[in-house]
Amino acid sequence: MATADKNKNEQNLSVESRLKSLYELQTLLSQIDRIRTVRGELPLEVADLEDVIKGLTTRIENFRKEIEEIRKKSVAEKEKINDSQAKIAKYKEQIDNVRNNREFDLLSKEIEFQTLEIELSEKHINEYARMIDAKNNEIAETENRLADQKHVLADKKAELDEIVSETKQDEERLREQAKALEPKIDARTLAAFKRIRKNARNGLGIVYIQRDACGGCFNRIPPQKQMEIKMHKKIIVCEYCGRIMIDPDLAGVDLSAPTESK
Repeated sequence: MATADKNKNEQNLSVESRLKSLYELQTLLSQIDRIRTVRGELPLEVADLEDVIKGLTTRIENFRKEIEEIRKKSVAEKEKINDSQAKIAKYKEQIDNVRNNREFDLLSKEIEFQTLEIELSEKHINEYARMIDAKNNEIAETENRLADQKHVLADKKAELDEIVSETKQDEERLREQAKALEPKIDARTLAAFKRIRKNARNGLGIVYIQRDACGGCFNRIPPQKQMEIKMHKKIIVCEYCGRIMIDPDLAGVDLSAPTESK
């Protein structure tokens, strides 16, 4: 029942009233577009900076995790050194009580082997220390970049918040007015308008005739087509750019008025 009532209401809307409402809607949406233009690329810049900061923070966390793993390896090497030193001390005690050259040689080789193990562990510890220093330097550099990016983000957010606060009420008012206009346009025409507007570079889905040409792409419109547009009997689109066309009178535009010099 509700769908039937909706279709009936749409049928009762004349082409002229739909076109007029559609042009009013375009005017409101163009004002919203201008507000967004004032904001410029700031929302995207803020989002990009937040991603950069997130990436830098993650990088610092990964560096710290790597340092922790390296420190664990260093501790393991120190434990190996302690173990080798204990074995050397034991072997030195045993070497004083050897009964033959064979036992002396075996213990001497064990002491030599454990000494080499200590040297190898010390080498690893020194390498780990250099790795930790390098990681700490990278952390310091990354933290400096992070601080700079946070400072830039704070400035960009403050700038964006200021612009949004200045335009928020105007945008909300325009959106409410635009929403109130939509029921005055049939669903099919409204959907087509939104599709055209989305694909149009300047966001214009409906334009009026200017100097016998389309107000969107400025291609010339034949006199017969202009007459059909002025009759308001059907929705007519530009054969070049696909925009819906309307005559200046219905759009409330006086093309005969002199242009003010700037």
